[in-house]
Amino acid sequence: MSENNKHVNTESANDELEARNYSSKKYRTPDGVPADIVMFTLTKRERKTVTKTLPIRELKVMLIKRKGWPFAGRWALPGGFCQENESIYGAAKRELMEETGVDGGHLEYLNVYSQPGRDPRGWIISHAFFALVEEWMLEHRQAADDAEDVGLFTIQEALEELELAFDHRTIIEDAYRRIQQQMLETTIARQFLPRDFTLSELYQVIQSVVPDFEEPNFIRKITSTRSRKGIVEEVRDDDGNLVSSNQYSQRPAQLYRFTELVPRLSIYT
Repeated sequence: MSENNKHVNTESANDELEARNYSSKKYRTPDGVPADIVMFTLTKRERKTVTKTLPIRELKVMLIKRKGWPFAGRWALPGGFCQENESIYGAAKRELMEETGVDGGHLEYLNVYSQPGRDPRGWIISHAFFALVEEWMLEHRQAADDAEDVGLFTIQEALEELELAFDHRTIIEDAYRRIQQQMLETTIARQFLPRDFTLSELYQVIQSVVPDFEEPNFIRKITSTRSRKGIVEEVRDDDGNLVSSNQYSQRPAQLYRFTELVPRLSIYT
């Protein structure tokens, strides 16, 4: 037998011995691993004006009012414990489906929350996600059996006016910062827009998530700046003619749609 084969056989025997001697009972495991989801949506309501204008859009988050211990009567993020036969991402997808009926959509990992004492039920390590969901999927949601109520709240209401359960205020704050960052650095705005939209609608969606966003040359920059050119394209009909809309303006405005281009932006350019 060659030296290489002897080495392989010795390693295999050692592995088998360690496997037989290993016991998970030597280690404390968490009392539960939930997936909590910050579900964002943009609500839309028409303005009471004589002339056509863009509707009022507000960023809101969906919360449930807990029915039982702990934190009965407090508002919390929707979520649930990960089962042994699923991944934590699979648990988040399942919870999103159960809460909204959405199978897919934009669901993204946010962070892990493991501060000792964060949950009075024991050693509970939560993995948080955020989802971008269309308004109509959330506005008529019914509270589940383990919840007293369900509601949509502005970020200000959620963070400043409500008494939240667990460390969910921190999770919402983190998710809000993440979505603001992505709104300025990616094409995540497409999740809140119809396929075809005007640039005024796009600008308004960005401002709804990032209130202090101001760019006087927005149209020129997004359509002609080298690093951004190609993110959106003009909508044309089957004959190649430009398509416009006057749904929210007196004059017809050109319609655009997002392409599949993922821009590579740098803080140094």
